[in-house]
Amino acid sequence: MSTHPVTLMVSRRAARGRYQDLLAWLHEGEQLATDFTGYLGSGILAPPAEGDEFQIIFRFTNADTLHAWEYSASRRAWLQRGDGLFERPRETRVSGIEDWFGTQTVQKPPRWKQATAIWLAFFPVSLLFNLMFGHWLGALDLLPRVLLSTLALTPLMVYLFIPLSTRLLAGWLNAAPAAHSDGAGQARKAT
Repeated sequence: MSTHPVTLMVSRRAARGRYQDLLAWLHEGEQLATDFTGYLGSGILAPPAEGDEFQIIFRFTNADTLHAWEYSASRRAWLQRGDGLFERPRETRVSGIEDWFGTQTVQKPPRWKQATAIWLAFFPVSLLFNLMFGHWLGALDLLPRVLLSTLALTPLMVYLFIPLSTRLLAGWLNAAPAAHSDGAGQARKAT
């Protein structure tokens, strides 16, 4: 049994003239998912003004709870009601840390950018934690002090601060590498 949260990311391209109908149908699917055990949240990313491809994200506590929702009769009925609203659906599943920085279908940021985003989340939270609780933890030996601080900080980092950091830094993390001339007339990639 998977113990990590699992995210299902689905792309749906609106059929011609069905933009608003597809949006309403996607909201219906979000509402439907809230009734299932293990549901952690969902979101709809609308396309830019000239686009027609929606992204919808469903997050569940583990692969088993996602599976129960995916193969439920109510989801099948919802999918049937969506017939004719969209073209070319695409689905991707990710779990654990890999969904902070994209999937195999999306170019991941360089490792140094990933490390920077994690550090920018971790440093202020760790500093604040130590300012608030350091006087109590300071009396403990190293092992229990580190054990307690990592037990307290890891869930905060994984579920709140690292996703927040990667969302705030998304433009920088996902910026296409710049190409520039090396003097010999050849372009090279910056990382």
